Parts: sequence; C-alpha cells; structure tokens
Amino acid sequence: MQETGSYTAHARTREDEIDLIELAKALWSEKLIIVATTIAGTAIALVYALLSTPVYEAKATVLPPLLSDIAEYNAGRTESSSEQNLLRPFTTDQVYAIFTRNLRSLSLRREFFQNVYIPSLPEGERVDPRDQLWAKFNELVSIKAPDKQRPELIEVAVQQGEPDLAAEWANLLVSKAAQASERDMQLNVSSELDTRVRSIERHIASLRSTAQQRREDRIAILKEALVVAKAVGMDSPQVTAGRTSSSDSLSEFIDGSLTYMRGAKAIEAEMKVLEARQSDDPFIEELRSLQEQLSFLKTIEVQPDNVSVFTLDNAAEVPDTPVKPKKVMIVALGLVLGGMLGVFVALVRVLIRRSE
Repeated sequence: MQETGSYTAHARTREDEIDLIELAKALWSEKLIIVATTIAGTAIALVYALLSTPVYEAKATVLPPLLSDIAEYNAGRTESSSEQNLLRPFTTDQVYAIFTRNLRSLSLRREFFQNVYIPSLPEGERVDPRDQLWAKFNELVSIKAPDKQRPELIEVAVQQGEPDLAAEWANLLVSKAAQASERDMQLNVSSELDTRVRSIERHIASLRSTAQQRREDRIAILKEALVVAKAVGMDSPQVTAGRTSSSDSLSEFIDGSLTYMRGAKAIEAEMKVLEARQSDDPFIEELRSLQEQLSFLKTIEVQPDNVSVFTLDNAAEVPDTPVKPKKVMIVALGLVLGGMLGVFVALVRVLIRRSE
C-alpha cells in the first residue's frame, strides 16, 4: 500500500513537471506576442511620460518670530504684579499662533481660490463646477508640519505646471497670512489699549470725584466747628504750655471733635481756602502717576512698521525639476504591465489552441 501511494505521488509530480515544461514551451512559441505586447506597453508608457504636462512643486517654510520682531507690540506692557489692570506682554508663541491660524484657515484658501486660482485658469476651465475646481485646487496646495520633532516648522507647498507660478503662489500665501495676522494683532493691541485707557480715565474721574466730596465734607466739619468756636468766644487756638499732645488728641484737635479749639480765625481762613479751591488734583496722591500712564498709552502706535508675526525660514524658489510625472517609474510600470499583458495573451492563445 505504501509503495503504491508513493508511486502515485511520484507520478503526479512527474505530470506536473511535464505540464510546466509544456507550458513554458507553449509560452516560448508565443514569444513574439509577449515581446510585442511588452514593447507596446513600454512605448505607450514612454509616450505618456514624454507628453504629460510636467508639474513643479515650490515650498516655503516659516518659523515663530523672534522677540525683537514683536517688541513694538509690547510697548506699554509689563509683567509687574504690583500694578492693577496692566497689559501683559505678548509672547512669540501667541503671535505665531495667530499667524498659523490664518495660514491654515479656510477663509484664506477661499480668498486665494477666488482671487488668484480662478483667474489663472483658461476660459474653458473656469465654467467647470466650482466643487470640482475647489477639489483640484486643494490638491495643488498643502500646508503642513513636515517634521513631527519640530511642530513649529510649517511648510507651504504649491504644485503648478509653471515653476514660476508655483513659487509665486507659495510666497503669496505666506504673505497674505502675514497681512491678515498683522491686522488681527493691530486690532488686539488697539482694543486692549482702548480698554486700558478707559479704565485709567474712569479711575482718575473717580479719584477727582472722591477728592471733591472729601473737600465738601471738610468744609461741613469746619462750619460746625466755627459755630462752636464763636459760641464759646474762641478766636485763637488754645495751647497749654508744657503739655505734649498725643497723636490721637492732635488728630481730634485738627480734624475731629476738637476742631473748634483751633479758633474761629483759623477755621474761617481754612474754609475760605477750601471754598476758593479750583482743583483738587494737586492733593490726589495717585493722580500724577495715572496721568503719566495715560499720556504714555495714548502715544503708542497701534500700527507699528517694524514688526513681524513669523520668521521666514526659507522662501519658495523657482524649482528646476518637475515632481510629476515620474518618467522612469512610468516606463518601468509600462514594461511590467506590458509583459504581464503579453503573457496573459499568450496563455489565452495556448488555451484556445488546446480546446480546438
């Protein structure tokens, strides 16, 4: 039984070898078809590679700005914790975040698509459905972080049939994002400055109102003290020789319940001075400091010229070599597919002959 099984397996193996040899001989007999199909596929691929419109890619890369680039935005700002309602300085990360948000925004793409891409198309292509044109445009423009180890590095890549246009568009996208970001920063700076100015103005108005009220209160106190002084016939202050008054007693003597003891003449003189006072500003301790801050804030320019919201790491340059089509790869693929097609045609012919 075992010998019979071994013989049968050996026979099957022998038949398979014979079939493979016959198949190889059959394919060899169709070698002209295989070679011709391979050459045809390679030729078609070569023609396609040579006649396809070359596509060029230009890249621009950007990085966060330097502290010196945003110094003008931080004019009048301080990190001191002793001041209230202060303006915190902007960091480079905050400014760069505004730039990258604008660079990646859909609004910027839409504006570029409408104002730059559509006018660049031939008349016949402009009438194509907008959704198709939009999808094609998004295939041409990419904005990404190419290096995961450096997420702050942003790359703007544009593919175009004309190398000059590819470089121009990449640089233009960066420029438009920068302009939008500078406008946003100017609005932020202007808004915060206006808020700070109004806060200081309200503080000054409150101090002046409080000072006026205190002056009126002082006049009311002096009027009552004057009535008391006249009632007791005290025209001049009463001072006891050899006695030193405590601070509490002195306070009551000047400002408190014993004010009448200063005498009617002194009280009347102070009342006249207070009633004739035109402004309480010289007597408000915080006022001059607040006015100094207010004057400085109003001189800050909200549209500085010497600022930048990003650092241009590498401007897009006109490419010399197209990225598409990859001619060598296309020809190699044509060679492989042509050969496979040739073998397939040869096999079909062999099977047809055997069936006949």
